[in-house]
Amino acid sequence: VPAARQPPHRGGVSGMARPRVELRFPPGLWLFLAPRDRAARCFAEADGTSSLGHVVEAAGVPLTEVGGLAVDGRPVPAAYRPRGGETVVVEPVRRPQPLPGGARFLLDVHLGALARRLRLVGLDAAYCNDLGDLGDLGDLDDAELVERANAERRVLLTKDRGLLRRRALRQGAYVRGDRPDEQLRDVLGRFAPPLAPWTRCTACNGLLAPVDRAEVEDLLRPGTRRTYDTFARCTVCGRPYWKGAHHRRLEAVVASAYEAVGRAGEEREG
Repeated sequence: VPAARQPPHRGGVSGMARPRVELRFPPGLWLFLAPRDRAARCFAEADGTSSLGHVVEAAGVPLTEVGGLAVDGRPVPAAYRPRGGETVVVEPVRRPQPLPGGARFLLDVHLGALARRLRLVGLDAAYCNDLGDLGDLGDLDDAELVERANAERRVLLTKDRGLLRRRALRQGAYVRGDRPDEQLRDVLGRFAPPLAPWTRCTACNGLLAPVDRAEVEDLLRPGTRRTYDTFARCTVCGRPYWKGAHHRRLEAVVASAYEAVGRAGEEREG
């Protein structure tokens, strides 16, 4: 174990340093820590009133990303109050993570491309900036996002660590990766939800239903009417769907999604 980083002592009453706890984070959680705390033990003051959950979040790690806490080898809840002189091991969420309320997601304004990919593979993915014909969720602020996620029993997906540290939030997850395809693999690997490709509208999240060409003919361009015979339509916004020129690329996204869920299932069995 690398040598501990020794922060300056902070004088308490009578010039005595306050008691501290030693925090140990596995590599999977280092991205949430300040660079000086990565690959090393770090320390936090134990003031006797703050919960261990608060101490961990103050270090930078949202509790949505914590799978377990152990003090001197003994499992404890986030509400535990450290006394000082203890060693705390912080474990990441174990993958795949169960979803008691089902695979229902709410994504913040920065994850629109991910929302469309989740819908492509059949997942219920509400997006906070879907303005569309129906307005969907509009442009919600942080408090409204948390309220909506809780009310609809959705997992709030975001890259905003501060949003995940809001106490009112019941279910949330940090999305890893900068590209939408990476983000999709991360979410599917974390939750391993059942997939149902081609069943949701990528624009508004509504369910699709098969329709005759005559029902959507007035919405199609002449070339599409001549070339394609099989159509579906969103039951919410009315948008038509068919296997167009981009279908092969979308099939590759779906295949990658099944692969990510399959790997997560193998890890669960292992």
